[in-house]
Amino acid sequence: MSKALLGTSKINQICFVVHDIEKAAESFGRLLGVPKPSWFLTGDSSISKIVFNGEPTGARNKLIFMDTPSVQIELIEPDQEPSTMREFLNKQEGIHHVAVDVDDMKQQLAILGEAGYPVVQTGEFTSSQGRYAYVDTVPACKTMFELLERDEPQAIPPVKPKTEEHQPLLGSDTVVQIAVVVRDLDAAAEAYCSLLGVEKPTVLKEGKPEVTQVVYRGESTEAKCRFMFIKTPLIEIELIEPGDSPSTWKEHLDTKGESVHHIAFLVKNLDEKVAELEAMGYPLIQKGYFFTGNGKYAYMDTVSDYHVIIELLERF
Repeated sequence: MSKALLGTSKINQICFVVHDIEKAAESFGRLLGVPKPSWFLTGDSSISKIVFNGEPTGARNKLIFMDTPSVQIELIEPDQEPSTMREFLNKQEGIHHVAVDVDDMKQQLAILGEAGYPVVQTGEFTSSQGRYAYVDTVPACKTMFELLERDEPQAIPPVKPKTEEHQPLLGSDTVVQIAVVVRDLDAAAEAYCSLLGVEKPTVLKEGKPEVTQVVYRGESTEAKCRFMFIKTPLIEIELIEPGDSPSTWKEHLDTKGESVHHIAFLVKNLDEKVAELEAMGYPLIQKGYFFTGNGKYAYMDTVSDYHVIIELLERF
């Protein structure tokens, strides 16, 4: 196992860039079973000291941080000033980056630069002491990595018991997986494993049709693909290379290109959850059984509110 180019394999944050943080706060509060969180505005340039593509910028963002039992969810609504978030939002809403904590920002950025991952944006925290850097991992990983260096360890708020009024929409508030659709599984795996310092997992293929029983948009399909699961301390990364048969992964690759496809939650009584979500206006896209037959999954079209597909997983 090689040393992680990021200095760690612990992905601890997933960030969504959105047009309307008030609407997103309402949706994610409902998803996670917490009161609607309030946003705060980042500091001006004298505090944030943002440099984007080598140039200082006065960009400011509305921010929300939501802690879950696995990773932190960050919501960002950027202003119109130049920034990596504004550049992203001019094209789409959705997952802009995943983040890791590092001990020595300067050292890690030098290592990453030598490996071909240049800095996109840097800045200072405005709510605590520390700094961040976005690194251009998009060509290789199809999403961006953010490095966070804190002068003091991040304070972890105590877990508050759920009230009857606030229950997770899916019965769980733990994000267990983030999945990325790619054209070349082996190349993407090489990039992720070198960045995270983990061994390349086994490449898997779709199971037998009589086992998986995949239904995509109402029609049976083989749902051919190659895929793998990369284990990290807090969350699993799934990389998926679609085959030539109809599937949600092929549809995503054909229409949106290589990028994050879904986040996943473990649920009980998957069929009941699917029915509940459909009644709420989130249609079923694809369902089937695991390639081993020891569980089943369902992809729900939650993009309208969550800017990503949500996958439900039920293990037998």
